[in-house]
Amino acid sequence: MTIARTICLGFLAVIAVGTLLLSLPFSSVEPGWSSFTTALFTSTSAVCVTGLIVVDTGSYYTFWGQLFILCLIQVGGLGYMTTTTFLILLIGRKFDFREKLAIKESFDRPFLHGSKNLLKSVFATTIALETLGSIVLFFIFQQDYGNRESLWLAVFHSISAWNNAGFSLFADSLTGYQTSIPLNTIICFLIVFGGIGYQVIIEFYLWLKEKLDTSSKREYRFSLNFKVVTSTTIFLLIFGTVAFFVTEYNNLLAEYSLNQKILLAWFQSVTTRTAGFNSVDLGAMTIASLFLTIGFMFVGGSPSGTAGGIKTTTLRILYESTKAVLQGKQEVITYEREVPPSLILKAMAVVFGSTITVLVVTFSISFLHSNFNFINIFFEVVSAFATVGLSTGITSDLSQLAQLLIILTMYLGRVGVLLFMSAILGDPRPTRIHYPEENLLIG
Repeated sequence: MTIARTICLGFLAVIAVGTLLLSLPFSSVEPGWSSFTTALFTSTSAVCVTGLIVVDTGSYYTFWGQLFILCLIQVGGLGYMTTTTFLILLIGRKFDFREKLAIKESFDRPFLHGSKNLLKSVFATTIALETLGSIVLFFIFQQDYGNRESLWLAVFHSISAWNNAGFSLFADSLTGYQTSIPLNTIICFLIVFGGIGYQVIIEFYLWLKEKLDTSSKREYRFSLNFKVVTSTTIFLLIFGTVAFFVTEYNNLLAEYSLNQKILLAWFQSVTTRTAGFNSVDLGAMTIASLFLTIGFMFVGGSPSGTAGGIKTTTLRILYESTKAVLQGKQEVITYEREVPPSLILKAMAVVFGSTITVLVVTFSISFLHSNFNFINIFFEVVSAFATVGLSTGITSDLSQLAQLLIILTMYLGRVGVLLFMSAILGDPRPTRIHYPEENLLIG
């Protein structure tokens, strides 16, 4: 039982438990046991923090069903191994070597030291920011709902936003609050910081602590991961806002004021980064905007965060590699640091495996539903694989077989293609054999 197999089977176990809980008679409004496919789809979407739905969460599920979904989102966002290892800490048991390896694999850490403190920091950060989001959202929802309902809406949407899940208790997601500056601000804050990665947040906290400590004269140095993640994230957010503003200026944004257009374009840029909320009708978007959204969804968030996709670091490594080739360099350099060849190979493998998965599933669903527009199917598959949850509205119209393919895609996107293949093939065996080099034509 390798670490990869433990993680993959762990997610499957959580999905199975969630399916059972959501199938119970008291979980749904309708009498009797719920549909197995509906429960399986919803459970997978929640654990994989995707947000794709075949039924309306707010009207189909009771309070208990919604609570089960929220718990599944929290476990899925933190990760199976992170959650179970933290529970081990709570009962007072010490880490063993295997559990440290699991944390190293989950957070893509190069070393084992400090895993216990990292877990505590992750949970403290999660609870603190989810609580902050709940408080702000409570006062926003209180203007339209009672205290009890506002509290539940606030907690649900705060946890869903932080974990980049995209589940909403409103039938139209957040369209009803599309021009609310306070709600857009707090939701975007939770989405960005939830998807940027715990290591980045912890580094920022340590830097801020160092700055506020006037007695310390030591200069804090950010890691290469921090620099790459933050710079790439900021660029994508700004570029996405401008792109959506231009492509939808005379379409979805036509009837809004300039400030509202900028707000809606900004929210769309943020939510496509695997969050899954929407404040406009995606089915009415232009083809250019849909294609742009597909690209942003495929990239996703950052490592060790709650977002999916191929990650910002993978995109940056491929960009720097292409730049190095064009400049005739033999090494890939970024921020005066050389990127190891092993990371370049891993980035290429992630993109290749992800692309093949998306293409195969898109072809399969296109074959099953030849009457659907290709762009809508492609959009749905990328949204599932990148654990985004945005949809043009075809999810509930898919056949049962197509929904099972989407379920598999969400699962592969959450655990990762490379980790899933590693679980199947087992740990690689080192070899001392080296073969002679020979050139071949490229491009």
